Amino acid sequence: MTARRSLLLPLLLVGSVVLTLSIAFAITIGPANLSVSDVYRIVLEHLGFGNSNVSRIKDGIVWELRLPRTLLAAICGAGLALCGAIMQSLLRNPLADPFVLGISSGASTGAVLVAVLGIGSGVLSLSTGAFFGAVFSFVLVMLLAAGAGGGTDRVVLAGVAGTQLFSALTSFIVISSADAEQTRGILFWLLGSLAGADWADVAMCGFVCAVGIVICLLYSSALDAFTFGNDAAATLGVSVKWIRLLLLVLTALITATLVSAAGAIGFVGLVLPHAARFLVGAAHRRLLPTTVLVGAIFMVWVDAVARTVFQPQEIPVGVVTALIGVPAFAMILYRMRRTR
Repeated sequence: MTARRSLLLPLLLVGSVVLTLSIAFAITIGPANLSVSDVYRIVLEHLGFGNSNVSRIKDGIVWELRLPRTLLAAICGAGLALCGAIMQSLLRNPLADPFVLGISSGASTGAVLVAVLGIGSGVLSLSTGAFFGAVFSFVLVMLLAAGAGGGTDRVVLAGVAGTQLFSALTSFIVISSADAEQTRGILFWLLGSLAGADWADVAMCGFVCAVGIVICLLYSSALDAFTFGNDAAATLGVSVKWIRLLLLVLTALITATLVSAAGAIGFVGLVLPHAARFLVGAAHRRLLPTTVLVGAIFMVWVDAVARTVFQPQEIPVGVVTALIGVPAFAMILYRMRRTR
């Protein structure tokens, strides 16, 4: 325990350096002839430091296309991994993830209502529709869980019911109303896509995730108590009901914001918290910042693979995370079996 605590600061410093270098290298990957020094000079120029002396085409590729996309990938990885760690602690379930509350399926329904049926057309964008759908799904799931008596098991069951309901609605709308082009576009978004990332998405998602990280760190001691059960947490002076509700709402808002910007990216919140626990242990003061860094680095490289491995064809990032996540998920299940 002491050894892991002493290694935390060096680990976070190394992780921050790795994340910065990963972003820079990921931006250079692609058909344009870019170097890491080009990326840094372009970024510094836009921040008001010197002149990059690169062509306007390269400047546009870095600043308008690849940098916001790569930053959004890092933010999505960090936010989803953080929410996964919180959900696994609150629900005392190592297989919980940010989408256990039906948020992803609700966002999908909201997106197809706007994109396919045209509800709110001209007023609501696809991302806005997805956000409202995610929030509505979360509220419905929490009402179902409260009506069933509350408790972590009731929340999970209500989440399963909400997921099935909104998945069915999404499938019905797509099958009955979408044409071939709409179906392809919706399917690409449903599997997770960062292709349309812009600076507005980066600012919105970055702000929400930053606030979420700070609040979760403030409640890290309470999260440690939750891992021993609600009764034990209450004995330790934790306001179980209100803190759990606050953190559930917070994770729901973070997830809804990220899904509205990038679609449903699975397995990040399920697998990466376990990787972080392996590195620094289960204490949330160490676990949460480590999870954020691991998630950010992971998603930067997943996005780089998704947009380059089958050039010029791009594949959804959710496909890549699933291909990596399923074997990792199988390993988690195997380890759980061995520890029993």
